[in-house]
Amino acid sequence: MRYALVHEWLTPKATGGSELVVREILNYIDADLYALIDFESTNPHSYLYGRSIKTTFLQHFPLARQGVQKYLPLLPLAIEQLDLREYNVILSSSHAVAKGVLTSPNQLHICYCHTPMRYAWDLTFDYLDISSAGKGFTGIVARYLLHQLRQWDVLSANRVDYFIANSYHTARRIWRCYRRQAKVIYPPVQIEQCPFIAQKEDFYLTVSRLVSYKLVPLIVKAFNQLQKPLVIIGDGPELNKIRQLAKSNVQVMGLQPHNVVKEYMAKAKAFVYAACEDFGIALVEAQACGTPVITYRGGGALETVKDIYQYPQTGTGLFFDRQNPAAIVQAVETFEQLQSKFHPENCCLQASEFTPTIFKKSYLEFLDNCYQKFNSVNLEFCDQMPHN
Repeated sequence: MRYALVHEWLTPKATGGSELVVREILNYIDADLYALIDFESTNPHSYLYGRSIKTTFLQHFPLARQGVQKYLPLLPLAIEQLDLREYNVILSSSHAVAKGVLTSPNQLHICYCHTPMRYAWDLTFDYLDISSAGKGFTGIVARYLLHQLRQWDVLSANRVDYFIANSYHTARRIWRCYRRQAKVIYPPVQIEQCPFIAQKEDFYLTVSRLVSYKLVPLIVKAFNQLQKPLVIIGDGPELNKIRQLAKSNVQVMGLQPHNVVKEYMAKAKAFVYAACEDFGIALVEAQACGTPVITYRGGGALETVKDIYQYPQTGTGLFFDRQNPAAIVQAVETFEQLQSKFHPENCCLQASEFTPTIFKKSYLEFLDNCYQKFNSVNLEFCDQMPHN
């Protein structure tokens, strides 16, 4: 049995949930690794340092190290250039185009889908609104290219034999975009790396990539109004905008080392989040530190956070229903009134449902079941073929 594992890009700046899934899979499956670009095998601080990783022609494009999203129209073509003919099983970890690799009928392809391609589906209008390329004639071209990308995305979904989704929220989106069923296996969260502190300090925290769809400015505006201490950790294109927006009670720390992030998570009064995430690893990490969550009522948060109103004895979070500063203000004020009802031990217990051990067991069992089913279907198909 030879395995290939395909991911979109491997760079020092790409350290989200999808990369954690790749790392975990490589811990117990001996697979050759493929990606559009790779700048991790030459990074001495990476677990992939020195590993042989096969890439595409995008590896040599200008500014590829900063990300290949700027070459979005070329991503489908690039991923289709990976030659995987020598493998029995193709595992893809996909949030854009990794699932679109070309395979043959005798190869099993299992895709762990973190999200259907955001650029092409949910966030199309958001990207067009904030991008200069979304206006005028270039906007027409951009819309046409996104239309083509959606068509390719649906077509490439048919190359996958079995889908795994990182949440029921993502599974519903996979069905909506591709009309394919997906098995839900929650991603692994390294909760053992999250220090538990029961006694909290008087500040709120958000940790996020500072990009538009994370909606961090909404949190800043809310705390500007509340005049309560807020710490923001993260980096991204909106960093300067957020720093300019923040008043003196909001501390914008930028990118921080892993141990610093976890220390602040453990000490914070509550973790505040405004985006609709497909899963939301940061929300689970905060709970693993014993820290309750104030977040938008949507996406994966509904599966990882226990609403204090629904679970008054064991609740771990408080939801708000609208993504605007007023709703966040109201939620924080309500949290202040209900703070005594949140118990750090309950938060930690809730986070224990998403450990690497649970992920490993579920993932390997699903792979084994898929392989047996795939072989039985192939045998049945061969038996039905006419014999000369």
